[in-house]
Amino acid sequence: MAKAANASRYYGTGRRKKSIARVYLVPGTGNITINKRTIDEYFGLETLKVIVRQPLVATETLDKYDVLVNVKGGGYTGQAGAIRHGISRALLQVDGEYRPTLKKAGFLTRDPRMKERKKYGLKAARRAPQFSKR
Repeated sequence: MAKAANASRYYGTGRRKKSIARVYLVPGTGNITINKRTIDEYFGLETLKVIVRQPLVATETLDKYDVLVNVKGGGYTGQAGAIRHGISRALLQVDGEYRPTLKKAGFLTRDPRMKERKKYGLKAARRAPQFSKR
């Protein structure tokens, strides 16, 4: 197993849309704490909880590490994606042998989709003013 400089704490930064998650993995029992709240308190939807746990399930480390997350920006879905990205990156610091598993699942790829900018002459990015022939 590869050891980081601080062997008791592994760090990963995750990003998606406007969300940025700072993720710390600490050896423990599998508790996930997001902004000093449990995952059940923070995320209402079950699908978002599943998204956050995906990298831990894929690498079979769900009950080996406690996950401490500080996330800001964006909405709940973007934050869940950012946390997943951060956990995946932190797991690489734990053990580099997780890379093929995480890469195949697509958890290491930063989702490049961002909000499109508003253009002049339009009401939104692509929404044009209503057209009338007369």
